[in-house]
Amino acid sequence: MFVIGVIAACLAAVAYGMSTVLRALGARRVAQEAREEGNEAGQTNASGGPSLQSTMSTFVDPSFILGTMMVVIGFAGGAVAARYLPLFLSQTIVSANLVVTALLSTIMLNIALHTRDWIAIWLVVMSLCMLGFSSSPHTQTSDSDRFHWVLFIATAALCVAALAGVYKMGKHGAIFGGACAGLLFGMIAIAVRVLHGVDPFDPVTLLEDPAAWTIAIAGATGFFVQTVALQLGAVNGVTAVLVVGETAGPSLVGVLFLDDNAKAGLGGLAIAGFVGAFIGAVLVAWYGSGDPDHFGEAPPMKGGWRRGREDAPTDGPDPADAGDPAPVTEGHARDARAGAPTEDDYPDVDKVLGDLRSWLDTRTGDRRD
Repeated sequence: MFVIGVIAACLAAVAYGMSTVLRALGARRVAQEAREEGNEAGQTNASGGPSLQSTMSTFVDPSFILGTMMVVIGFAGGAVAARYLPLFLSQTIVSANLVVTALLSTIMLNIALHTRDWIAIWLVVMSLCMLGFSSSPHTQTSDSDRFHWVLFIATAALCVAALAGVYKMGKHGAIFGGACAGLLFGMIAIAVRVLHGVDPFDPVTLLEDPAAWTIAIAGATGFFVQTVALQLGAVNGVTAVLVVGETAGPSLVGVLFLDDNAKAGLGGLAIAGFVGAFIGAVLVAWYGSGDPDHFGEAPPMKGGWRRGREDAPTDGPDPADAGDPAPVTEGHARDARAGAPTEDDYPDVDKVLGDLRSWLDTRTGDRRD
C-alpha cells in the first residue's frame, strides 16, 4: 500500500501542475477579453477584480475544461495518497506540482523564470521534501465524530471568508485566494484521511459522515477561489502559496490530532523544512507577482504598474534611443483593432500646412479675379 500511495501522489503532482497551467491559460484569456471590452460589458467589479460573470465565462473555455479534467485525476491520486500515507509525506509529494507548474508556464504562458525564481521554487520543494523525509511512515484515522464536525464547521467558515475576500480585495486578492484555496484542498486531504465508510465500503455511513460534506464544499469552493486567483495574479505566485497551504495545514493537523509524528531525532529537520517552505513560497509569490501578465503580450513599458519592471534589464538597446520605430507588438495590434490611434493615423504636419496655404492662395486669387 505504501508504494501505491507514493505512485498515486506522484500522479497527482503531475496532474495538478498541468491543470493549474491549463486553467490559468483559460482564466487569463477570459480576463484579457474582459479588459479589452471594458466595464461596459460588466466583466469587472468595483474593486478592479473580475466579476462573477467573467469567472463563469472562464468555465466554458476549452483550456479550462481540459484543466478541470486533470483536476479530477489529481484529486483521485491525492485521495489515495492521503489514505495510505502520512499527511506529511502525501502532501509533500503532491506539492511537487509547483515545479510542474513553473516548467509548463514557461512554455504555455510565456513566463520567463529568473534565477531568483528558480532558487525560491527549489527552496519550497526541497523544504517540503525535508518535511516528508522526517515524517514517521504510519497512518491513523480518527473515530471521533466531534473531530469530523469541527472539521466541517471550520471548512464552511473558511469557504465564506475565501469567497468574500477574493471579490472584496479585487486585484490584490490573488495571494489571499491562492492561500485559501490551498487550505481548502488541505481540508480535503484531512477529510479523506478520516472518512468513515471506506474500508469496508458502506455508502450510507460514508454519506452520513460530515467529513464527506467537507470534501464536497471544500472541493467546490477551493476550485472556484483558485480560478478567481488565477484571473487576478501570476500563476507561480498563486501556486506557491497554494502549495504551502495544502501542505502545512494538513501536516499540522496530522501532528496534533492524527498522531503523525516526526521520526526519532528528526524533529529539527521537520521544523527547518516548514520554515524553508514558508519563506520560499513568500519569495515565489513576491517575485512572481511582479512578472508580466501571461497573455502572451509584451512586457509593460518603464513606469508601468507591474512591480519590478521599471529597472528590468533588456536584451538590447532601446529602440527609442536608436531612433528606430518601436516594434509592433500584439498589444499594439489589439489597440489598432480596438480603434486606438497609432502613428499612421496622424498626418504629416508640413504637408497639412502646405495644402492649407495652397487652398488659401487659390481662394485669394479667385477673389482678385
